This record gives sequence, structure tokens and C-alpha cells, in this order.
Amino acid sequence: MNANQNKQVKKQVIYDGNCNLCVNLVKVLEKIDQGFQFEYAPMQNQVTLEQLGITAVDYNMGMILIDPNPPQTQWQGSAAAEEIGRLLPLGNAFVTAYRLIPGVKWLGDRTYEQVRDNRYQLFGKRDQTYYSGYAIGCQNISNSPKPQ
Repeated sequence: MNANQNKQVKKQVIYDGNCNLCVNLVKVLEKIDQGFQFEYAPMQNQVTLEQLGITAVDYNMGMILIDPNPPQTQWQGSAAAEEIGRLLPLGNAFVTAYRLIPGVKWLGDRTYEQVRDNRYQLFGKRDQTYYSGYAIGCQNISNSPKPQ
């Protein structure tokens, strides 16, 4: 087996690139992770979403985290946020406690749904879609859409 066959592919985060809250959280995650575990695509990037088999119905239900390594696994909404948190330094202990304390996970799930459904009203909508420097399938890109 060569080195490329054994290489783990990064987890893929699909986020709303027009949502101020979503973009700011992605920027925090980028600073913490620096492209080590995660790569990103805004849900407005239809080409990438089509390549990943993600539909409008899928991404309208909240952020998506995909682990493309066999067996491929996908999390959505608050479950995706929990899994991302679990993978961050010291995050596993926090997420475990969050899941174990009675009622906290239920409350977190409901809060996620409310924020997801009202994100533009609560946090505003960006004029331009944010494209991560750690884009899915790319080594590095600028924070602007490619010229057409």
C-alpha cells in the first residue's frame, strides 16, 4: 500500500456562507484547526455540493459535516456541531458532558433549530458569500469567488 492509499481525507464542513454567525464560527474553526482536520464549502457553492451529492433540501436543514473516509459518515445540524466540537482540542470532554446532562442536549437541539431558521434575522446576512481559504478539494484559495 502506498502513502496515498493510507492518507485520511479531511472532514468536510458545509456552512451558510451568507450567514454572519455561520461565517464567524467557520473563521474561529479555521483559526483553531488551520486546515488540519477540516475543509469547507459554503452551501452557495453549487458545483461542490453537486459533487458531494448534497441537495437544497439537505443544506436547508442546517450545517453538514461529512467524513468521507470509509465508511463515509454524515452529520447534520446540531449533531454536526457536536461532532466538530468533539474533534477539537478538549472538545470531547465538553461534548460528552453536554450529551450526558439531562435536558441539555434537547435544549441545544431546539436552540440550534431556532437559530438555523432565524439566522438572518438574528445575526444578519452578508452581501458577499464567504469562501474559506481551506476549501474542499483545494490547497489554498483567496476569499473571493473565482472569475467567470
